[in-house]
Amino acid sequence: MDRMKNIVAVDWRSGPDLIYFFFKDTKTYSRVDMAEREVMKGHPTTVDGHWDTFSPHVASLRFGFTTTSLGWNAGSDEDIAWLFYTQGDTPMVCKYNQDTDTVAGTYKVANSLWAPILPYFFKIIAGTWWETVGYPSLFKFLLNDGHYLTFDFKRNSLTRQAFTTSTGMRALAPYANRIVTAAQYDRTLSDSHLYIFLTGEEYLVYNIPQNRLVQGPSKVSNATWPGLLTN
Repeated sequence: MDRMKNIVAVDWRSGPDLIYFFFKDTKTYSRVDMAEREVMKGHPTTVDGHWDTFSPHVASLRFGFTTTSLGWNAGSDEDIAWLFYTQGDTPMVCKYNQDTDTVAGTYKVANSLWAPILPYFFKIIAGTWWETVGYPSLFKFLLNDGHYLTFDFKRNSLTRQAFTTSTGMRALAPYANRIVTAAQYDRTLSDSHLYIFLTGEEYLVYNIPQNRLVQGPSKVSNATWPGLLTN
């Protein structure tokens, strides 16, 4: 059985760099300390009683990522997890304040800064803040059809491109039908990695500033991700 088939990974930037893994089938989650690359003590644990008023929506969570000081209904130094989900047939986004560990607001995607991605919402597998030198407001979204979106919210621009036509993303083309979720480990602005998880309990590592695949596919195991498969 593929133990990572129905999960959503979300990066966490308030305090130590973490990646949260939501296991939607069991309504549990794990916190992974990225410095140690291992599941933190007490995890996996139930979503109930955590995540403030967002916990009932975890089962319908589709993708998520974190921004810092983005500037849309945010303070000057806020770490915000944007959690995208559905409520009925309506695409929604929860603005989750990592610094206070509370929900700061919920919005229809159509009424948020993310409105331009709405036509592709149900194709999006994962998204991340693609911050590089000179591009502080850039985001990329991986789609389930071998394409990806590039969204610059300050310039209000959105493009869709095939993996096969991109110099860096071309390396993801062979895995386009296997991508389950992805999350960023923001080590430094010059060396941040996107961890892309695949069916078959494998993963890739993509260097964002260098725009290239640097590892994988590698096996998810107790040697590479201690404790992650114990959910």
